[in-house]
Amino acid sequence: MAAAAARPATTTTTAEDPPTGDCNQDLNDLITNCQDYVRFPDDPKIPPSAACCGVIQGANIPCLCSKVTPTVETLISMDKVVYVASYCGRPLKPGSQCGSYHVPGALA
Repeated sequence: MAAAAARPATTTTTAEDPPTGDCNQDLNDLITNCQDYVRFPDDPKIPPSAACCGVIQGANIPCLCSKVTPTVETLISMDKVVYVASYCGRPLKPGSQCGSYHVPGALA
């Protein structure tokens, strides 16, 4: 039971699934709930909270990626963003782009 509590139960959907959230509200919620898990340095990667994963599960990822500017990329680790999204069951598609960041992996 302790192991189940350590990682939130989620069903895996991709970040490209139809958006479900309001982009500006998603951004505010991500800042509030996820910023500690995506800040530099790239390591260590810390498993995000259930609250952070809850926001990611309902977020409009394509819209949020459109808001990732070069300035934003100086403030957050995109490697950690990929890690957090994957941990929360919403992996970014390999080969896709989020801001100017290219998600590792081949195009599907």
